[in-house]
Amino acid sequence: MSLLETARDIREQAYAPYSKFKVGVALRSTSGAVFVGVNVENAAYPEGTCAEAGAIAAMIAAGDTQIAEVAVIADAPTPVQPCGGCRQKLKEFSAPDVVVTMANLSGEQVTMTVAELLPGAFSKDQLDM
Repeated sequence: MSLLETARDIREQAYAPYSKFKVGVALRSTSGAVFVGVNVENAAYPEGTCAEAGAIAAMIAAGDTQIAEVAVIADAPTPVQPCGGCRQKLKEFSAPDVVVTMANLSGEQVTMTVAELLPGAFSKDQLDM
């Protein structure tokens, strides 16, 4: 099964009773393992979590720290893109050339690199450590 098919399948498990906007994400780490995530809403609206954050948390919990590829899908008129916060989260664990495939349920797809999604990103290199 492709990464996008995995994201499409897991999307059905999203918890989105308020917006009805279900998002599914599948990412492959550099170890080859695949991790999935879905958006999880909450009655206190800003307390929900994004699908990308869930997939990244699962990857970190499994001991992987580097993303090799990402697929994001939702039922939207155009291929859905990660929000700004998730772009920053993807940047934290990805090389600039990591490919992110964004899709909708109609079959449209757009691919971009992490660097294209978040040009001029803030990074750990900017921290005085």
